[in-house]
Amino acid sequence: MTSSPYIIGDLQGYTPQIARLVGMMTYARQTTIDAVQGLTIDQLDHLHDEKSNSIGALLAHIAAVETAYQAITLAVRDEHSQYWRAATDLGEEARRIIRARPLERYVDDLTRVRSVTLAEFAKRNDQWLYEQTPFWRGQPANNYFKWFHVFEDELSHRGQIRLLVKRLPR
Repeated sequence: MTSSPYIIGDLQGYTPQIARLVGMMTYARQTTIDAVQGLTIDQLDHLHDEKSNSIGALLAHIAAVETAYQAITLAVRDEHSQYWRAATDLGEEARRIIRARPLERYVDDLTRVRSVTLAEFAKRNDQWLYEQTPFWRGQPANNYFKWFHVFEDELSHRGQIRLLVKRLPR
């Protein structure tokens, strides 16, 4: 067992492969939160141009994608409000709806959603990771890939967030 975020390995309460997935997801989440520390509501709502997503919308999207995959793979259902639908889809509706929220609310959503994922992962074993179902374009995918996609999507949007932070008006 390790306490360093830079070592992927065993974690108490998880089977070996799930522990490795949790380690990667935990590191990805911490770097996302680090990228937005100290941002104001105006900065979170800033639109770089008329087609961009705000940093706040990207944070909401990260939480919304995770809730979607909780439903897909863990049979956990969260309320699918207009806010969550907009966060999932991004675009025009997200630019209109996802606004005027302090950073703490986005971080609270990310933390709440992740706590559900971690509790559910603790109930599963490594065999569950390899269970396959039809996925994109009818191709089979296992739960391991689906959850890899959750944090891969987060890392992609974290990159967008870092770019947007650098381009915030001074």
